[in-house]
Amino acid sequence: MVRPEYPAARLSDHVDTYHGQAVPDPYRWLEDPDSPESRAWIEAQNRLTEAYLSGLPGRDHFRTRLTQLWDMPRRGAPWKRGGRYFQWQNTGLQNQDVLQVADQLDGPWRPLLDPNTLREDGTAAINSHAAGPGGQRLAYAVSDGGSDWQTWTVRDVVSGQDLPDRLEWSKFSGAAWLPDGSGFYYGRYPQPETGEALTSATYGQTVYLHRLGTAQSEDQLIYARPDQPEWGFYPQVSDDGTLLVLYVTHGTRTQNMLLVRPLAQDGDFTTLTPLFEAAYQFVGNDGPLVYALTDQAAPQGRLMVADLRAPEAGWQEVVPESSDTLEAVQMVPGGFLLLSLHDASHRLALVGRDGQGRQDIALPTLGTVTSLNTHPDDPEVLLGFTSFLYPQTAYRLTLPDLTLQPLFAPTLDFNVDAYETRQLFATSRDGTRVPMFVVHRKGLALTGDHPTLLYGYGGFNVSLTPSFSVSRLPWLEQGGVYVVANLRGGGEYGLAWHEAGMLERKQNVFDDFIACAEHLIQQGYTAPAHLGIQGGSNGGLLVGACLTQRPELFGAALPAVGVMDMLRFQRFTIGWAWTSDYGSSDDPEQFQTLLAYSPLHNLKDGVAYPPTLITTGDHDDRVVPAHSFKFAARMQAAQAGDAPVLIRIQTRGGHGAGKPTALVIEEQADLLTFLSAQLQ
Repeated sequence: MVRPEYPAARLSDHVDTYHGQAVPDPYRWLEDPDSPESRAWIEAQNRLTEAYLSGLPGRDHFRTRLTQLWDMPRRGAPWKRGGRYFQWQNTGLQNQDVLQVADQLDGPWRPLLDPNTLREDGTAAINSHAAGPGGQRLAYAVSDGGSDWQTWTVRDVVSGQDLPDRLEWSKFSGAAWLPDGSGFYYGRYPQPETGEALTSATYGQTVYLHRLGTAQSEDQLIYARPDQPEWGFYPQVSDDGTLLVLYVTHGTRTQNMLLVRPLAQDGDFTTLTPLFEAAYQFVGNDGPLVYALTDQAAPQGRLMVADLRAPEAGWQEVVPESSDTLEAVQMVPGGFLLLSLHDASHRLALVGRDGQGRQDIALPTLGTVTSLNTHPDDPEVLLGFTSFLYPQTAYRLTLPDLTLQPLFAPTLDFNVDAYETRQLFATSRDGTRVPMFVVHRKGLALTGDHPTLLYGYGGFNVSLTPSFSVSRLPWLEQGGVYVVANLRGGGEYGLAWHEAGMLERKQNVFDDFIACAEHLIQQGYTAPAHLGIQGGSNGGLLVGACLTQRPELFGAALPAVGVMDMLRFQRFTIGWAWTSDYGSSDDPEQFQTLLAYSPLHNLKDGVAYPPTLITTGDHDDRVVPAHSFKFAARMQAAQAGDAPVLIRIQTRGGHGAGKPTALVIEEQADLLTFLSAQLQ
């Protein structure tokens, strides 16, 4: 292995002082992604990475094989609005899925919205959408180049033509239609200063009502809290069209408030929940009876009901907390569907409107219900299901007999019967039992030398449940082992599991991941030289922290769009919202916690770090690319030995959502090529 010759990266003398402690930031200039110096560095890094990857064996094989595997017709689970059905469909290699519509569940289906026509390179994507009452209109939001910013447009479902309505400067928002279809509620932010849309901090969301056929400047302000610029709002109209429900959030914390008022009335909202006391998810209503899923006094979740005629009486329990995590509840005729997590995989059950008479619904295998599309008055339930070796499949669940009828299953050029999934449990440093899913070829001999990829996230109450991905199939075909770790900080075991990986307890997440790695080695699956780690966003932070804490434990690292500078993340775009999980360097005690594990600040000169391929997008306005830029420059300077430290920067690429198929295949082929070369 020959040490790469890394592009020069200027060392500035910039120093920040935090609570009396000086912290150098020599690559601060890389925070401006559009400066001539930064652009030259980006181009030089991409040339180096391309030259290195092009010299590795297997790149053409992975590109060809991924293209073959991806080239299969696939559909998402359909949903119904009024008398029409909608579904996302892809013929195989289309850059973006196409939205289809039909009058009957069995078709014929016709294309309604094709994002592939928006930009030739496929980098414009549908970020959010909502069909209006009767399925006559579709509000859809387009994001460009991977940005979180979205522009709303309205399409007539019958004619397929767009109305002139255009709504800008919206993000993190859906559309909630009025019952008569004359308009919808949505969230938007103040317009950023010129040139700052992708970097400046985002504050001050408001809720507006847009009436079709009017200019955005005429939209009616429905709710704003200028005294609380960090609060976010998400409007929802109840299924019966009588209530306007407003979610009030504070950053990414799970606790929220529910506000409600009769849709036919203007004026004040009734506050149904205390100030950020717990998480509340509006389920539906029977007239004045409002149902919500909450973790209030129930870390695993329970279903509650409140009476709008007497809100002072508070919430009453309908379905009590159990040992499983109640993740979602949907109203159906005469009862509720309960979606729960049991050791990080889904269970589905039906109960009556009084919470009694539970009936379990058999799912195809250990896996994940990806969508659950219902209506309180409709006995037809449309759902999606997947697992590691089970491609996304659409089903129709009929009530009350609870039979599952497959609607569409893709034909896969891969022998899933030759592989198996196991669930193992590691023991973390403090004795906590940490689950992980392990996927590999049947009959695997535990000889300790199998190339293994360990994936994790561990934050923001996000649960990693069994899911299917074409991109990991070539890895399995070549004898690789794929592992997903369910770390603290996620939501797999409810509120307590999440809180155990937050703030001053964030080190638990890294300890859990390291424990999973050590368990795989102890059990004979792999060895450090054959073990790669991968994660994106908060998972990129996970990979960055673990490779700096235990560099000898891993044979390769793939941090993607990671939060690497834990002292400055809150200064950019929506980063301030993550302080609920991370804390902030503005606080003296939290500063010390963050500094202790911040990947950027814990790289040390002269350490032999594992081969690393960092990935990011130059248009990422969720986790700005400066995190990856500065981490790459510092790691290249610190690296001892010849193991490569590379960064792959996708131009016109964002945080990942909506990335076109062609770019996904290219990126995944490069990751597999790099992994295979390092871990064999």
